[in-house]
Amino acid sequence: MANAINWFEIPAANFERAVEFYTKVLASDLPPNEIMGTKMAFFPAEDGGVSGAVCTGDGYKPSSDGALVYLNGGEDLTTPLDRVAGAGGEVVLPKTKISDEVGYMAIFKDTEGNRVAFHSPR
Repeated sequence: MANAINWFEIPAANFERAVEFYTKVLASDLPPNEIMGTKMAFFPAEDGGVSGAVCTGDGYKPSSDGALVYLNGGEDLTTPLDRVAGAGGEVVLPKTKISDEVGYMAIFKDTEGNRVAFHSPR
């Protein structure tokens, strides 16, 4: 098993608003699609890399409780974290050092109320 995670889905009550939020924060397009009645917008990933999607449909309910997904914050998570408030989200835990070996983390709430995190080496 190369990775413990191979896919994740972040629920959205308002699909367009959520896609706009992540597009602004990550400065990247999230291509939309519909699969089995579920609207999805896909996070960027290199070939064979772990990815996920913003999703809306039956059974998708945003929550600040439950699993915490860590998105790749790039070389320094300060860059995407600085875009969170301007995109309509809220920083819950500012950039915090985990350790020299592991790097940094930060937690934010997206426009849908989901608690999500960034990780980066610096």
